Amino acid sequence: MSETPVDPGMLTFYKALSAQSPPESAHWPLPRQRKAWDDVCRQFRAPRPERLIVEDLDANGVPVRVFRPPGNDPKPGVIYGHGGGWVVGSPETHDDMCAEMADQADVVVVLMDYRLAPEHPYPAQLEDSLAALEWMRSSGRAMGIDPTHIVGAGDSAGGQMTVGLALALREKGLPQLRGMVLIYPVLGADTETASYLRNAHAPCLTREEMIFYLDSFLGPRGGASWHDPKAVPNLARDLSRLPPAYITVAAHDPLCDDGLIFYEKMKAAGIPVALRREPALAHSYMRARHVSAPAMAGFKAIAEATRTLAHEGRLPG
Repeated sequence: MSETPVDPGMLTFYKALSAQSPPESAHWPLPRQRKAWDDVCRQFRAPRPERLIVEDLDANGVPVRVFRPPGNDPKPGVIYGHGGGWVVGSPETHDDMCAEMADQADVVVVLMDYRLAPEHPYPAQLEDSLAALEWMRSSGRAMGIDPTHIVGAGDSAGGQMTVGLALALREKGLPQLRGMVLIYPVLGADTETASYLRNAHAPCLTREEMIFYLDSFLGPRGGASWHDPKAVPNLARDLSRLPPAYITVAAHDPLCDDGLIFYEKMKAAGIPVALRREPALAHSYMRARHVSAPAMAGFKAIAEATRTLAHEGRLPG
């Protein structure tokens, strides 16, 4: 664990949340896992900002929930991959966070309801991201999206999806994202890092849960997915021509080192990158933002990074 204790407000919130969706739920049958997580997140969901327009749409076969601030001029777009280990999660689990991101950053957030593992392992999630992004670029103006100003963002598994999308765009010679916002991201498959071992039983995410999620997403150990940088971005040897990135990591998180490793690789590649460390927070801290002052400060920093990347093409600060 970090030398700084977990923020009490966040810890109290997660004790209440995990009482209904405990760590051992990773061993429940998949339908029960998913329903429990959707239900508990819905119960703790904050109200949406009233000014937003919210619609559920089809984006080239990918269900999406679109959060749009009012206004006539096209706004930058954000393609958002939700967390949940690629196994659980949906627009229901991330509705309020994406709504507040859209409101505070003044962007149109497109929250993907992508196919989940293990029924649909990698590369299903990348295929859905490419399809949704193509929809944003070809049809987004009807939704008030400026197709030339699209940022990729995601928390946890959604962070992997964001970098995987950027790597795929580079590989295909397609227009690159304007930036990446990586929120306590999964970027590696090494569960023996110092942060994995230090935080093996941390609140909000355990090492055992993360091993289950990686196996579900990547398939049989030693298979091709485990060696594909688009699936495991920290394996990438060449990060040239990737967009600037904002990375936030939490000290009480098994995934902390994943973000730190990618940050150092981005710096070494000469790509603009910013890192924010949260010494008192754990994985999924955005969910506790209304009961934890450090979590709210971290969330506001995420929204500001999204705003500056989307509107100005630069990192904050």
